[in-house]
Amino acid sequence: MKKVVCDVLVIGGGPAGGVSAVTAKMNYPQKEILVVREFEIQLVPCAIPYIFGETLGCSENDVASCGMAETMGISTLLGRIEKVDIGNKIAFMKGYEITFDKLIFATGSEPFVHSSLKKSLDLEGVFTVPKNKTRIDALKEYTDKKEKIVVIGSGFIGIEIAVEFAGNGKDVTVIGGSKHILKNAFDTELGIRAEALILEHKVKYIGEDRLIEVLGEENKVASVCLESGKVLDADVVILATGYEPNTTLAQESGLILGHYGGIWVDEYMRTQNHDIFAVGDCSYRRDFITKEASKVMLASTSSAEGRVAGSSLFGIKYLKGFSGTLAIFSTMIGKTAFSSAGVTETQAKEAGIDVVVGAFEGLNRHPATIPNAQKQFVKLVVMKHGGQIIGGQIIGGEETGEMINLIGLIIESHFDVYKVMSMQVATQPMLTAAPTSYPVIMASVMATKMIELGKSDEKISKF
Repeated sequence: MKKVVCDVLVIGGGPAGGVSAVTAKMNYPQKEILVVREFEIQLVPCAIPYIFGETLGCSENDVASCGMAETMGISTLLGRIEKVDIGNKIAFMKGYEITFDKLIFATGSEPFVHSSLKKSLDLEGVFTVPKNKTRIDALKEYTDKKEKIVVIGSGFIGIEIAVEFAGNGKDVTVIGGSKHILKNAFDTELGIRAEALILEHKVKYIGEDRLIEVLGEENKVASVCLESGKVLDADVVILATGYEPNTTLAQESGLILGHYGGIWVDEYMRTQNHDIFAVGDCSYRRDFITKEASKVMLASTSSAEGRVAGSSLFGIKYLKGFSGTLAIFSTMIGKTAFSSAGVTETQAKEAGIDVVVGAFEGLNRHPATIPNAQKQFVKLVVMKHGGQIIGGQIIGGEETGEMINLIGLIIESHFDVYKVMSMQVATQPMLTAAPTSYPVIMASVMATKMIELGKSDEKISKF
């Protein structure tokens, strides 16, 4: 057995592990950083759905770059860590015994499958959506030869993969289990618009019905049975029902798990042992707004956690740690982008937060005659007492992806609508909305009126 010594051992090579390693090397250039990852080729997780359509076409076009880590002198081993002796600071993998000073768990997540459906995975033609190139290639090869595809789940992965399949001429049905798609990120009026767009892209949607059983013939999937009694023929069933933390190794090592199974960490991403850190989908997360346990799994969140952990390994360099998980999403259906940050109006009310809404619809260019000008709708969720912005949703063009990041920064900075009203922004006819009607600012103005009136406007969407 080969013995290896390092200052920092990172287990996992996804976004969280990669950012942790790079940040650690930047902050502690004299330290030896070792990353152990299972796969030589890492996929970009959020782009996996686009492998199945014309957007990317194959997994080779979705490969994450490791160039920065290599040029910085970060070492890598391929394999699986089988055991960690935290007390003696030794990790074991096939052929290696690795001694470390600090350890970062970045073991990610695995597809979640409800216990009632796990037996269906034994049928040929039933798949999950993993982050593993070999398994993704197998899924693509299989689906390329099939026509009727049923996707279970109406979150981002389920919807994006369904639209890609439909674009390739497949007969695609999404079983959502909820009235509207993307319900964890968008309120009803925006969900209705997103649903209308997937229908335009030839994706069929069955909302308030649930999968009961996957039926097979000769050990192959043949159909699905729904709660209503409806039976749909299927050549392929894809279970896009979310992900769960991959924490088996951490648990076996004696680390404490939090709600939803993530590794418990403090705001500096330290476990109960301050030499052991956890980042990314495997870590416990608290919602930025409610401070309750959060199921949100995003590469952007994982990267932020990695930066905090990587800079805090040998002492706290920055007083502010990770202050909570901000649910911030973007997706694109055709040429229309949908983005969301913070809590929705529905979630705020469920959490007992008294809110009003400010909304504005305008154009993303000025004047309206500028080529490619597109409608843009912004909705802000605002605390009724104090005016603090705690959520935002946008429908519009490609610039939506960056505008939601502005809203995310506003939320994280605890800005209220009065501060946003006086915010100065750069505008340009070919690039942005008009300075007189910048959507985020105008939605803030509308929210102030709702605060004055003491109510939320229920009829806000004309998009």
